[in-house]
Order: sequence, then structure tokens, then C-alpha cells
Amino acid sequence: MTRQFDNDQIRRRYEELHELRMRGVEPYPYSFDQRHTSQQILSGYRDEDPSPFSSVSVAGRIMAMRRMGKATFFHIQDAAGKIQCYMKADELPQEYEMLRLLDIGDIVGIRGFVFRTRTGEITIHVQQLTLLCKCLHPLPVVKEERDEQGNIILHDAFSDKEQRYRRRYIDLIVNPHVRRTFIVRSRMISAIRSYLDSHGWLEVETPVLQPIYGGATARPFVTHLNALDIPLYLRIADELYLKRLIVGGFEGVYEISKNFRNEGIDRMHNPEFTALELYVAYRDYQWMMSLTEDLLVSVAEQVRGEASLLKSDGTVIPLVRPFRRIRLLDAIADAVGEAVDNLSESQLFALCKKHKIDIAPTASKAKLIDELFTALVQPHLVEPTFVLDHPVEMSPLAKRHRDNPALAERFELYVGGMEIANAFSELNDPQDQRERFEHQARLRASGDDEAMVIDEDFITALEVGMPPTAGLGIGIDRLAMLMTGAPSIRDVIFFPLMRPEQTPSTVES
Repeated sequence: MTRQFDNDQIRRRYEELHELRMRGVEPYPYSFDQRHTSQQILSGYRDEDPSPFSSVSVAGRIMAMRRMGKATFFHIQDAAGKIQCYMKADELPQEYEMLRLLDIGDIVGIRGFVFRTRTGEITIHVQQLTLLCKCLHPLPVVKEERDEQGNIILHDAFSDKEQRYRRRYIDLIVNPHVRRTFIVRSRMISAIRSYLDSHGWLEVETPVLQPIYGGATARPFVTHLNALDIPLYLRIADELYLKRLIVGGFEGVYEISKNFRNEGIDRMHNPEFTALELYVAYRDYQWMMSLTEDLLVSVAEQVRGEASLLKSDGTVIPLVRPFRRIRLLDAIADAVGEAVDNLSESQLFALCKKHKIDIAPTASKAKLIDELFTALVQPHLVEPTFVLDHPVEMSPLAKRHRDNPALAERFELYVGGMEIANAFSELNDPQDQRERFEHQARLRASGDDEAMVIDEDFITALEVGMPPTAGLGIGIDRLAMLMTGAPSIRDVIFFPLMRPEQTPSTVES
């Protein structure tokens, strides 16, 4: 079959590949003895003693090339940064001839010595050049210049959001700040893990494929197990399995896991997301609030160097303990100008309509309260704020409030207008849990496809006996947004879910 090329640049690169092979150059060798990084050289080189860098071996991708007759300057980029290389035709005639067949994007190995040019740039004088991978797809050429104040100005940046998400590998190559975002995310998760481990709590793994999904109100993804001919569900949360481990005798367990919810996609939601869930025996939600404050401050100090988070507009949000605390129903009352504690479903529905909140007429009381809060209160919760004591209808897995059985001992933590954490004094009364599940089943029968299903085995576990327990869930992706100032959850997920691209063939079919 004849190879069809998308454009002339790709065609030219394939022609170069053919010529390289005809010259006996292997364009995809097996390995290269890389011994130095760009950062090691740039930070360690000293003019007064260049000897430690008299023989270096680096590898990276060509990102810029400037040919000047018998000499060529080019920059290569590795995982640590960029460094300039210098090559002379009369010193390496064969490699210099090969340079004609190299392009921006090609990966090369360089051996040579380090010096400083007359313009002051630390540079590798090339003594050997090895092609390690021929890049056949042209990269966006991002050009940098500095203004009089030293600020970097980018030209022709690879900035199309959709293409950046679809071609994350290109995004990572040409936009170094994107790599930094994901390095911060990785360090954040490591800091969380270190904090939890330091308390002696056990990291565990629970099933992704579940015969009964539970632990949250959400629609699941459905699949089928051929071996047993049964339906299975991708987990929407790992809560019920982790609490089974508390029943089994562990006194502190956590999991950092992928969850899957068959819901919409927007700035704060991706159907596949990462969450931390932590359960500690003999504690309650008040204790968990203090721990959450301490955890966030500790992680922010390690990752950001200070106890703060960052909005996408650059606003710094200080993490000052104790965080603000408000009751959920009080916050809604302040927003609408009247108490809502004792309103009926029809009155709550009328209140939603008054405030132009679009909601289905069949919405439950819990849904109506949640919509009022989401529309009228949540956007204004910029500073770290614990929202406490939700109506029990909104919290099927939380213990009733010790002072008011109509409420649940629950908090959600909001920062920058986003919910990033959710916690309970966990319900451990099996009779109450069954009644809550049955109420959820009635909601489901009336059309609420996000309501929970009854998990008889979990009720059996509670009948065996679960000690008083505090549970916490943190959205890792949203916390990463606040650690980096990212405007969208897609900016902190390497490969966010995207609608398939339409090609001419798919359009026609």
C-alpha cells in the first residue's frame, strides 16, 4: 500500500529517513550512554575550572537549529531543560553532512566538552553526534524572546486547548510549563502518601470492577464479565470496601485510586478521576476537620514552599488555620434571605425557580437543596471553608448529627469555589443504614438514576460491627488544580477524555 502523506513536511521527513538508511545510518538505535543532563551542566559548569565537564554525554530532542555555513548551533531539550550545542564541519565532516538530514524534533545523542561562548551561553562543543530517533511528524515551532524587563515572550505557541489535550505528547515537548504542572501533581501525591504513612495508616487496594456499585450518588459505567456471565460496574467510589476493612480490624486505611462516573464533562469534572479516601477508627468528623487542615497545609508547604493554594487567575489563597466553618442550611438562608430548614419539597422547588435555577420537577429534597447551594453559595467560597451538617437526606452513609437527627455529621471543604473534600462521621448502625438504602431505592424507582442501590453484604459487615469511624475523600485532580493554578481539570490529567476526532472517513460513514 502506498503511504499517504498529510503534508509535504511529513513527506520530506520520510525522504530524509530513506536517505539516512541509504547512507548506513540507523535512525532508531537501541540505546545511548547518557551520563549528564542539561541542568547538571548548566548549574555545575564554572569558567575557572571547566575540567569536570571536559567530557560529557547528553541526549535530547533538537528544538532549534541555526546553520552558519561551516558551523551550526542547535539546542537540545531533555527532561531537565535545554542546552546549546555547537558543531563544526571541518571537525566532523560525516556527522555535519548528516546534520542536513536532521530536523527540529529529532532526538540525538551528543558527546563533547563544555565551554562558554562569546555571548556568555554555556554550550557543548560536539565531538560525536548520534541520531537516536528520527521525528517524522513536524512539531509546532515555539519561539522565545526576552523583553527589556527580562520577561519571556512566546511566539507561535502551541496553545489550542483541544489539540493540546489530544496530543499531550506534543504539548509536553513544546510547552515546558505543562511538564512542570505534572511534576507538581506527582510531588503532591507523594506528599499526601508520606503524610498518611507517617501516621501509621495502611495504603490498600480495593476492586475497580464491582458487582454492586456504591459509596456515592452517581451513575456507573456498566460492563460484563464473560467468565461468570454477570454484569459488573466500574467503581464510583471505594468507600464501602474500605469500611469493610475497618470492620475487619484495620484502624486506619487509605487508597489513592481511579474512580469512574458516567456523568458530564466540564471544567471541574472528568468521568475518570483520581480520589483519596481515608478511614480512621474511633474518630469523628470534627477530628477529621483538624486533620484535613493539617494535611493540606503540610502538603502545600512541601509542594509550593508555603501554606497557600493558587487560583487560575493567579490569586494566592492563604491556608490559615482554623479554616472558616459554616452550616450548609445557614449559608443557603443567607443567600436567599430566608430560613430553609423546614421548607417542603414544593417550597424548595419554588425557591429554585425564583432564583432561576433549572431543575426537574421530580427532583428530591436533597437534590433541591444541593442545587440551591451549588448555584448561590459555592461560587463565593474562595477562602478555605468547611460547609457543615448537611440534611440527612443528602448523606446516606453519614451518621446522624448527635444534636439534631435531621442533619448528618458531614463536612465538605471548598477552596477557590470548588469542592475538594467530603467527610463524615461514618454511619455504623446497620438498621439505620438499611433504612437509608431503602430510601435511596425509592428515589431510584421514582427516576433518580444517581441514587444508591442496596448493598446487602455491606449491611452484613455493619452487623458484624464497625467501630466509630471518620472518613475523608479528597479530589486529587481538583487539589492539583489549586496547587498549580490550572484553569481546568483537563490541565492536570495527562490524557483527559475527549470526543473522538472526526476525520473525512468517519464523517462520510
